[in-house]
Amino acid sequence: MRTVAVVGSTGSIGTQTLDVVARHPDRFRVIALACGRSEEVIAQARATGAALVGVADADAARVVREALPDVEVVDGEGAATAVAGCGADIVVNGVDGSQGLRPTLAALAAGSRLALANKESLIVGGDLVRATAADRDQIVPVDSEHSALAQCLRGGRAEEVARLVITASGGPFRGRTRAELGAVTVDEALDHPTWDMGPLITINSASLANKALEVIEAHLLFEVPYDRIEVVVHPQSIVHSMVEFVDGATIAKLSPPDMRLPIQLALSWPDRLGHAPARMDWTTAQSLTFEPLDHDTFPMVRLAVQAGRAGGTAPAAYNAANEEAVAAFLDRRLGFLGIADVVAATLGRHEAQPVESLEQVLAAEADARRDARRHIARAG
Repeated sequence: MRTVAVVGSTGSIGTQTLDVVARHPDRFRVIALACGRSEEVIAQARATGAALVGVADADAARVVREALPDVEVVDGEGAATAVAGCGADIVVNGVDGSQGLRPTLAALAAGSRLALANKESLIVGGDLVRATAADRDQIVPVDSEHSALAQCLRGGRAEEVARLVITASGGPFRGRTRAELGAVTVDEALDHPTWDMGPLITINSASLANKALEVIEAHLLFEVPYDRIEVVVHPQSIVHSMVEFVDGATIAKLSPPDMRLPIQLALSWPDRLGHAPARMDWTTAQSLTFEPLDHDTFPMVRLAVQAGRAGGTAPAAYNAANEEAVAAFLDRRLGFLGIADVVAATLGRHEAQPVESLEQVLAAEADARRDARRHIARAG
């Protein structure tokens, strides 16, 4: 029986994690939950028997305390970090954005296995996160692409790997030219053809910033150089990523686009459970297509590689600038193409420094956010 703490329990990853856990009561037991401000966590705590609940919003926390008098409730900015550091066997970090860095570090410091859906914390924390982890096996990816890579890499030794190939659905704007993207609306950008996700990650998928971040994440997780990591557009979202080996053989991981599969594997890693949340239907005809990425129309991947190669605080600056630009786009203060422009301008001014502390990462982020806001104001 493995104990589980879920950070971001009321979000998409969190609710699907609880669904997986509920199907395996003999294998997993939830002991702690954390959310931002949703009172939905009350029902989750009652259903799971969690003894610790973290709620960032103080008003929502008061409601939760009244509803759950026998449960320890913590609130404020440190609520998610307290839950992540509670000592559970597995901590699922499913929050959005770089706010997940503190919970990531807390889980690793507590010795928990980290099921990481919050890629931003690894990207902005970089070497700090890897130094906090006892070993590489302490971090298990939840992203479908990195879960796929981890599975494919079982097919050969590290020295036999030629390339990692990360697949991208292409988002809602696949096939459009840069000129056609100039007038796209927020509603169009939020209409993802395959995945149902929160607004930040959905816009990131539309701009391919999400794929860009995944390139940095793959480099950090698997220690493969950037010049041997490629992105290919695969609109069916059936092949979740591939590994090409030095002899030309390529191993791909195929499954329906259902996040419960990589979540379940992360919880049970390295074992597989005898339950399939979803399966491929091989009795129906279907086609799988692959297209090269148009880097000129979607420059976010190229910018991410630039930040990743610079290293240190540069990926944190990239992520912070992107989060500010996406927020401005969602508020209709910035055009869609302006997202990449803001990130490029912010990176152009950022002087990367080696990452030695959490405070240094947070300071670099704050500087990048201020710089991005200045660029956004000028663009508006």
